[in-house]
Amino acid sequence: MKIVVLGGGISTERSVSLVTATSVCRALRDAGHKAIFVDMFLGLENYTGRLEDAFDAPDGFCGSVSISETAPDLEAVKASRRLKSSSHLGVGVLDICALADCVFLGLHGIDGEDGKIQAALELLGGYEVEWLGEKIDLTPGWRRLTMVDAVKEYAGIDFGAISDNAQAVAAAEAIGVELPDTREELAQTLERMLAYGNHVIVEKKIKGREIQVAVLAGRVLPSIEIIPSDGFYDYANKYQPGAAREVCPAPIPPAWEKAVGQAALTVYQALGLAVYARADFIVDEEGTPWFLEINTLPGMTPTSLVPQEAAAVGIGYEQLCQTIIDESLKARRG
Repeated sequence: MKIVVLGGGISTERSVSLVTATSVCRALRDAGHKAIFVDMFLGLENYTGRLEDAFDAPDGFCGSVSISETAPDLEAVKASRRLKSSSHLGVGVLDICALADCVFLGLHGIDGEDGKIQAALELLGGYEVEWLGEKIDLTPGWRRLTMVDAVKEYAGIDFGAISDNAQAVAAAEAIGVELPDTREELAQTLERMLAYGNHVIVEKKIKGREIQVAVLAGRVLPSIEIIPSDGFYDYANKYQPGAAREVCPAPIPPAWEKAVGQAALTVYQALGLAVYARADFIVDEEGTPWFLEINTLPGMTPTSLVPQEAAAVGIGYEQLCQTIIDESLKARRG
C-alpha cells in the first residue's frame, strides 16, 4: 500500500512525534509498503519531484531524529520553514495524503490529538472523526475553568471539595502539568497555564502508583508501571535517560491488574474508540484505579509504552504497526 505517515507538526510534542512517525514509517517499509514520512508542518517543501513519485523515495524521507530532553523551540521551527504562512499544514500535505491508500497519524498534541487533522482528512474521503468528551466515573474530582475566570477568581475554588492538593492540567506530554500544594502556588500555576490555552482543569491529586494500560483492537494489553526517579512523570522524566523506570508487566497483584484492565476497556468503549489507545491511571493503596487520561495517539517509538506492552504478549513492533493499519482500514470500512 501507499502510506503517508504524518508526524512532526507544531505542537510541544513535536520531537516525540518525529521519532514516532519515522520509526513507524521504517517498520511499514520493512513490511513491504510504500510508506513515506511527511512532516505536517514543513510538508514537502524540500521535495522537487513529481508528487505521485514521492512514494518511491528510497529512504521514505526518514531522516535522523531524536527526542530532546527539553521541549522543542517552536519559534525556531516556524522560522526555518520557507512557507511563510500561519497555516499549520505544510506544502503539499493534503495533496500527498489524497494520493495515499492510508494515512498513519504519528502526531501527538495539538492538531493530532484534538481531531483537527482527522477532520481535514475526512473531507478527502473515507475518514471519520468523533468529538467525544464525557465524564467517566473513574476520574478524581475536578473542575474545568476558563483561564480568565481561573486567573481572576482562583480564590473562589473550593479546595475542600478538591483536596488540599490540586493538579492543573493543560497541553500534553506533561508539559503544562503542575502539582501545586497551596493556594498561592495554584495562583502562580494558573498564570503560567496561560501559555498553553484558554482553559484549565483543576483536579484532585491522587497518591499512588502510575499504571498505564493499552487497548489494541478491543484487547487489553498487560499493564506497565512508571516509576520516576524523582518527582512525577513530567517531560524530563519521560525523555531523560535513566530518569524513570518502566516495568512491564507491572508488578501488581492479579486483582489490581484485572481492575485496571477493565477500567481501561470501560473508558475505551465509553468514548467509542477504535483500533488502539493507551489509558493512564493512578492506582491508590487500596488498588482502586483512578483514570487520568486516555491517549488516542499514544507514543509509538520502538521503546514507547504501547510497543512495550505489545511485546509482552509476543507482538513485535513491525507486527504492531501492521495491526494498526489493518484494524484502521477495517474500522473505516465498517
